[in-house]
Amino acid sequence: MTTVAALSAITASLPWRRQLGAIAAVPPRGLAYECAKRVLDVVLASALLVLFAPLVLLVAAAVKMTSRGPVIFKQTRAGLNGHPFMMYKFRTMHTGAEEVRPAIVHLNEKDGPVFKIARDPRLTPIGRLLRRSSIDELPQLINVLRGEMSLVGPRPLWMPEAQRTVGQARIRMAVKPGLTCLWQVSGRSELSYREWVKLDLHYVRNRGMLLDLAIMLQTIPAVISARGAY
Repeated sequence: MTTVAALSAITASLPWRRQLGAIAAVPPRGLAYECAKRVLDVVLASALLVLFAPLVLLVAAAVKMTSRGPVIFKQTRAGLNGHPFMMYKFRTMHTGAEEVRPAIVHLNEKDGPVFKIARDPRLTPIGRLLRRSSIDELPQLINVLRGEMSLVGPRPLWMPEAQRTVGQARIRMAVKPGLTCLWQVSGRSELSYREWVKLDLHYVRNRGMLLDLAIMLQTIPAVISARGAY
């Protein structure tokens, strides 16, 4: 599929609003889709947790043995309609990384309210590998089972980033955040913030079971290639 060029016409007509009230303009997809999506989330998340249980234990041991700090990193993210929830990841950074952020903000390589550094100095050696392979995201299957996230949906924003997000970009929070999304299978961090937003808005406006399944299938080669992952 083409990326931003093919979506520009779709997103150009979206209203530019500053309040979460704009979310009300997002058309519902019906009870059948929402129920089917939730069932698929629970079934696949449960199966993946069982399948990857040995890997989860191995990674947890490796994180614990190679750096000080907890195995699981917890961070408050913006969920459905911007409501906060606690998101889980394997810890990939040294303890206290959040406190160091102001000192390295000048290294940020992304535009918009996003903070990304390809060679982030706060990453642990194993953390860099976990980021590249997306293995650090596995604990979010727990968030999916808890109903805070879905397998497919816009990635959950860090709360300070969500609070700085304005206009049509806030419409991304009209649906439950997900483990994978359109921009993650289209280049991830290689894309600009503007491209992220356009792809997320395209998903919100056109979401359906076929699109969800297509994104899931495209996620497999995207993870294997590690394109734009850091």
